Parts: sequence; structure tokens; C-alpha cells
Amino acid sequence: MAKTITCIIVGAGHRGLLYADYALIHPDRLKIVGVADPNPIRRKAAMERYSFSEDMCFESAEALAATGKRLADAVINATMDEEHIPTSVPLLKLGYDMLLEKPFAINPEEMFYFLDLARAYDNTVLICHVLRYAPFYRRIKDLIVQDKIGEVISIQMSEMVSYHHLAVSYLRGKWSNRDLCGAPILLAKTCHDIDLMLWLKGQRPAEVSSFGSDFQFAEFKKPQGSADRCLDCDIVDSCLYSAKSHYLSHPDRWTFYVWAPIEDIENPTLEDKKKSLEKDNPYGQCVWRCNHKNVDHQMTTVSFTDGSTGVLNLTGGSAKGDRYIHIIGSKGEILGNFDSGSFTLRTIVPEHPEGFEETQIRAYEVSDASGMMGEHGGGDILLVEDFVSILHGNKPSISATSLEDSILGHLTVFKAEEARKNHQVLELFSVMKEHGLLKNSDMDQAVYRKIMDAD
Repeated sequence: MAKTITCIIVGAGHRGLLYADYALIHPDRLKIVGVADPNPIRRKAAMERYSFSEDMCFESAEALAATGKRLADAVINATMDEEHIPTSVPLLKLGYDMLLEKPFAINPEEMFYFLDLARAYDNTVLICHVLRYAPFYRRIKDLIVQDKIGEVISIQMSEMVSYHHLAVSYLRGKWSNRDLCGAPILLAKTCHDIDLMLWLKGQRPAEVSSFGSDFQFAEFKKPQGSADRCLDCDIVDSCLYSAKSHYLSHPDRWTFYVWAPIEDIENPTLEDKKKSLEKDNPYGQCVWRCNHKNVDHQMTTVSFTDGSTGVLNLTGGSAKGDRYIHIIGSKGEILGNFDSGSFTLRTIVPEHPEGFEETQIRAYEVSDASGMMGEHGGGDILLVEDFVSILHGNKPSISATSLEDSILGHLTVFKAEEARKNHQVLELFSVMKEHGLLKNSDMDQAVYRKIMDAD
């Protein structure tokens, strides 16, 4: 029997605990033996949840690293975006393997520094692009690999971020201001989707362009009569983004984020929550006056090294959050809706009366979805399972996101943001060649130019 992998949580927030809970389901495969987090309440909660001793509680990743020795096989690093590299580096040097939350880096400089370090130390680093593990996308990938739709010509993806998700995360919340978290919404939210696009296509990105703006929430568009804080506002009962309707009418919708400022109160009442929103809780701010620095919609276009294309449309403020995908190949196409767990496979059949045959495919039964642990269509728990399996010496699954894989997605996002700000089309060949991510870069670039410049 393979040994039980031991692991320390670095950043005991929502995502960290979600991944760590794999140990509660499979205690013979994974055991949580420690935590590093600056919040004493969260350290204590993790200690009680996973039954380890107080001497394995650390106030920071630096404090953990300062012990000078590896106290477990691996770490789950689920700190905030801007903390990923600073907290990972000292632990990587001590020999820890790592499950690292995305986005793992917030700029190209630290991204490539970490790549060089990981190559030097030869650690296993798996990035948490969990949607690769969702049965919906995994089935689609399998069909592409099986050549069911031929060569992929075009991938069209849409992500709709619901109005309440947009408000809680990217207007009022932790990812509202890149000066604080380091990551624009395209990196913080949709590096998932860019990674999926590259994974499904199985090709390097060649060029990228992007457009977007803060269409709805620019301060000059604030409603007449609005106030700095929602509960002081004249339109608190009619505004679609009222903190009252979002968080007091639905106090359990975004619990882990909204009520973090009062997590020292055991079983807070609705009145406790109301008082918190009235005072300094950031979730009580008006969405037009909360100093956010994000676009609320963005379209990104990627041209791949073989001349095929991908488009991602991110739109925040939809009534319902969802993801759609349409992949067109030389032999057929796939189109589907992530939330439904189903998609359509169409194959070209010239002799058929309609010219094609169509099959409806369910990635999982809707009745099964409720039994899936975690978020992202069941991908979270399957990600941790793969990480543990790799540390047991098994071959990574087709969904596994290596550091180099993730870098291609992150690089595409960084270039897309640069392209959006400067109204440019930017190439990626030179950067990929410089960092050893494109072995035949000169030949690939020549072939790409021949395809793209043809009359």
C-alpha cells in the first residue's frame, strides 16, 4: 500500500480548506498535518478540523520555512494572488512539492523567476486550473484527442459572471483593485478559461489582442441619490447592487467572504451582520464608490501557431453566471453549456439528409452534480486526487496542469492586458523562445507567417 501523503495548508481560506478536505474523504491517501496562516481563528479552526497539534500551527509561510526543514511531503498554497510567489519560494527551496492556487504569479518577472527556480529544484508543482478536471471539459478534451471533430479551427468561449459574483469579488471584494491584489479580472477570474482554451487546442499561442472597459461601474455613472455606503443610501431598496439585498436578504450566499470581518463572533446574528455592513465592512460599500480598478467586460482573441483562433468573451453583471463553448473542427463541432453538464457533438456526414449527424452528450447526470464535492463542476476534488496520485509516483492525468502549461496561459493573459491598454496586437514567439517554451520557435514562426500572410 502506498504511503499516506502528508501536507500543510498555507493560507487557510475558502480555497485552501476546500482542497484540504480531500483528506477527510481519503485519510489513507492524504493527511493534513499543519497550517500556516496569519489569522489565529483560522489556524485554530484548521487544527480542530484536521486533528493536528498546536506546534504545527505557523503564523506565516516564512515562519514555516524558518524551521529550516521539511515537515511534510507537500503544501497546499492557497494564499492571495500577490502572495503566491513570495510564500512558495522558501518552501520550494526546502523541497516541498506544491499544489499552488491560480493565478500563481501576478507579473511576467516573478512568473519566469519561479519557473527557473522550479526547474532547478525539480519539485512537483501542480497549478490549480480546476476546470480541466470538470467532467464537462474532460469529456470534450477526450473527443478532441480521439479526432472526433478533426483539426480544431476555432474555439469560441463565453464566461458570464453573475451580478452578485461580480460585486462580491471584483467590485467590493479581494480582487477589486489590482493595486491591492496584483491581478486584473482577466487574470484573477479567467486565467481558468484561457488555460482551457490552450489545453483544448493543444497548441502554443502566437498572437493576442483584447478589448474591454468599465462600462457599468465608472464613478460618473453612479445613480442619483447614491451614498458611499449602501445602508445609508436613499436607493438601498431599489438598487440592483444594494448590500442589503445581496448580503442581508441572502446572508448565506457569500458567507466566507462577506462575513470574514466578524468571524470572531460565534454564530453572528442578522443584526451583527447589519452593523458590520454599516461600519467598515468593505462589502457595505457602494459599487460605484469602492475604488475598484477592473473592467466589467473584456474580449480576448488568440491566434495559435497553426493559424487557428480562439475567442474568450468575459462579461460581468449577467443575471446568471455560466460558461458556454463552441469548438469548430474540420470534421465537426462541439457546443455546450457548462452549467447544464451537457453538450452537442455534430459530425459532418455528406450523405446524411441534413449534412451532419448530431449526438447529445451528458458529462454527468444532473442528479449526480449535487453529490459532487466542491465547486467548478466537480473539478476541485479530482484535481487534489490527481496531485496525490502524482506524488504516489503515478503518471499525471491528461488534465494535470504543469507549471509550464500554466505559464503559457498566464503569459497570454499578461499580453492580452498589455494589448487592451495599448490597443495593440502582440506576438508571443520571442518570449516563449527566450524561456524555453517553444523548441522550434524559428520554424514555427515561419510556418505561422506563411499561413497568416497568404493572399
